[in-house]
Amino acid sequence: MAVSIELTKEYGYVVLALVAYAFLNFWMSMQVGKARRKYKVFYPTMYAIESENKDAKLFNCVQRGHQNSIEMMPLFFATLLVGGLQHPVIAAALGVFYAVARFFYFKGYSTGNPENRLKIGGRWCVQSSDWVESYVSR
Repeated sequence: MAVSIELTKEYGYVVLALVAYAFLNFWMSMQVGKARRKYKVFYPTMYAIESENKDAKLFNCVQRGHQNSIEMMPLFFATLLVGGLQHPVIAAALGVFYAVARFFYFKGYSTGNPENRLKIGGRWCVQSSDWVESYVSR
């Protein structure tokens, strides 16, 4: 049994939101590379150890901000692409909103104080998920 899916022209916005997040993730990886050089944490070391590096916490916060975004990427992409089949404009708008929130999440985390990740981006992520939940439950 074959299933046919017809994509509307608005689905292109969904793809653009996905590409925007991919570029954001690439930018975050560049920030981790800069932090590796700055704090002298060389490959293949994933996280710095405080007993070996006085700047371990600063580096680890940059690394963790990026790693968390990578961990959430498959769920975000799947939700965005599938949700966009039925509601492409709403999905794309929420996708861009999520990418902006992730930027602020990363910037806050990268300060070296993990609590700063929740000051702007974390609240936006929580708020956007509340909006999606309220929209879907209609």
